[in-house]
Amino acid sequence: MRTRTKAVIGIGAAVVVVGGVAAIFGPGWYADQAADDAEAEPSLSASAAPAEGADSSGTWTVSDGSYAGYRVDEVLRGEDVTVTGRTEDVTGEVTIAESEVTEASIEVKVATIATDSGNRDGYFRENAIEAEQFPTATFVLTEPATLTEGATEVELVGDLTVHGETRSVTVDAEVGGDGTNALQVIGSVPITFADFGVEAPNLGFVSVEDTGSVEFSLELVKG
Repeated sequence: MRTRTKAVIGIGAAVVVVGGVAAIFGPGWYADQAADDAEAEPSLSASAAPAEGADSSGTWTVSDGSYAGYRVDEVLRGEDVTVTGRTEDVTGEVTIAESEVTEASIEVKVATIATDSGNRDGYFRENAIEAEQFPTATFVLTEPATLTEGATEVELVGDLTVHGETRSVTVDAEVGGDGTNALQVIGSVPITFADFGVEAPNLGFVSVEDTGSVEFSLELVKG
């Protein structure tokens, strides 16, 4: 996703809660609290160093421990706040043949993406992403991607569908693992909300940036 975004999905239910909290403790307190609650960016685990000479050919399935979600920046009365939302409701398959990723299809249940605020999540699901009408987000690979032995970086070009809108994106991803029984793939997809028919809220005391990023960490097992 060559559009480095901070998440299609993190939009402002900050609306309901934030107003009361900010009024009592001040916007600086809220910003610090939200920043503390933001999840770290996806990273390869220590055990996921790329294995040289391993034959990764075959079909790999998304397994337990995988997650996907968004990262978005809010501005609360001049204070910068980073918000992350995640879900483990991720399914899909990746096919590798002769050191190339030839197929990949990933699906995420957006209604289960959660932040540290139930009010924010409710706004996101009902107003921003309209999860009842558009319950999933998907990524489908459209071009083969070469895996270079000894390197973790790979570019994945494909179609990202969010909120019923599909856009071609380039994902800056990393791949690690033993290459035989387990693989980990992490990455980030920059997005602009308007491209997917999502309006970033601007509610006076809190506003959401027009861009964000979808991010993911996939644990893959063979078979």
